Amino acid sequence: MRSPLHNVGRWLAWRAQTDGDHPALVHAGRRLPYRELDDRSARCASLLEDAGVRRGDRVALLLGNRPAAVDAIFAAARLGAIAVPLNARLTAPEIRRCLGDCTPRVLLHEARLAEIAEAACKGAGTPPPERIACGGEPDAYEARLAQVSPRDAIEAVTPDDPMLMMYTSGTTGSPRGALLPHRKTLYNSLNAQLFFELRASDRVLVALPLFHSFGLLILTVPTLYTGGTVFLESRFDPAAVWETVTREHIQFFGGVPTQFRALLDVLEASPPDRFDLSRLRFLFTAGSAVPVELVRAYEARGLVLKQGFGQTETSILCCLEARDAVRKAGSVGRPVFHGEVRVVARDSLGDEPDQWRPTSVGETGEIVVRGPITMLGYWNDPAASAETLRGEWLRTGDLARVDDEGFVTLVGRAREMYISGGENVYPAEIEAAYAEHPAIREIAVVGVPDPKWGEVGCAYAVLIPGQVVDAESLRAWGGQRLADFKLPARFEFLETLPRTETGKIQKHRLVEKTWTSASQTGGS
Repeated sequence: MRSPLHNVGRWLAWRAQTDGDHPALVHAGRRLPYRELDDRSARCASLLEDAGVRRGDRVALLLGNRPAAVDAIFAAARLGAIAVPLNARLTAPEIRRCLGDCTPRVLLHEARLAEIAEAACKGAGTPPPERIACGGEPDAYEARLAQVSPRDAIEAVTPDDPMLMMYTSGTTGSPRGALLPHRKTLYNSLNAQLFFELRASDRVLVALPLFHSFGLLILTVPTLYTGGTVFLESRFDPAAVWETVTREHIQFFGGVPTQFRALLDVLEASPPDRFDLSRLRFLFTAGSAVPVELVRAYEARGLVLKQGFGQTETSILCCLEARDAVRKAGSVGRPVFHGEVRVVARDSLGDEPDQWRPTSVGETGEIVVRGPITMLGYWNDPAASAETLRGEWLRTGDLARVDDEGFVTLVGRAREMYISGGENVYPAEIEAAYAEHPAIREIAVVGVPDPKWGEVGCAYAVLIPGQVVDAESLRAWGGQRLADFKLPARFEFLETLPRTETGKIQKHRLVEKTWTSASQTGGS
């Protein structure tokens, strides 16, 4: 049954009525109370509606961390439309593929990215009919926002109506839009509220990008749902983070392990009295397992480090309390309250879900999940949806073990994704890009451990006979087609790639190769 009560866009309106003067969002020295943030969202809804956005239409957001991003996400929800946050670090060809797939009615983009946005729209098949620049002098978005009247009406939706689309690449190397319904946003917020013990008095720092699930759905939206205050940083700067924590009496913030290493470096290099961290209840990290020495280093400073694990298609799946971080080093914790998480034997996954066999203690299996926190499927990709969704269950592709206390420990990724500096990286996408290089006959990319980034890409290439190329030129070539975080950190050259009898590349044999043994240049 459709009702405005199911619409996430209603949250700001409710807060504006009940506690309108309470600060909702702080950015670049500007403080927006809930009443003003709701008004901005309602005006943005009018702006989008005037541009032709209706129920089910897509609104693409090529934005950094700024109030306009929050406006647009809640505004699209008000209309029953679908907000599509795009990674602002992507190149024009990567953005073009996403725009061609989701065919948005409107594209909101950073003014500084105007040339990239224009290049992405060219050749997108069905480019967005309207583009609106945010930021810059003058700010076109802010000017137009001031000219329209707020749209107070909130569309009736069902819990399963789509609210967001967030792109994630798969084994084919093509971007796939995970379609996320209103119910998923609600239950992710409830899980975060339980785990973080969120209160309306909380002041939460968000230095992670809003185009990622972590920054948007695990930190920002749950805080606004609870009535707290989000301190939105335009970018991550470790010293600036600690300065904001001190100045604004922040209660908690989140980051990926790489960021927490950088934050620790700043603390260790600073005088003991430079930062006041006494108001911090805890810190939260996710993206990959946290080394126990990092947990201990923060504990030595009286700082509690909580951990979590999830993915775009589900958001938070498991949480590890600080009290268990050392005792259960390497674990990602226990399953969240709102969601059923199991680890099942991979050899049973070909059967119907009711025949899936739970793993025994210590046995490796695949994580599967069902409940209100799962996506609807992949946009325009029924094959990928059928592969991932099995009845009520979602197959994560992550391999794990469960101990006798119910703690989950990751052991690998069935779909080969790796995480570099908090960014999900999909080898197939990189391989597809480099397959176009005139000197490369075939290439395979794997994630390997890295002390700074957690994991980085290592590419194993077979060159076309007679071709000569080096790693530096390959990275420069790839930099025109792929975001920096996707570029392999290292290139190694082989005469052949190891394969099975059926011709599949044996990537596990590439991973086993010594990281420092092979040459970074090649030719024949």
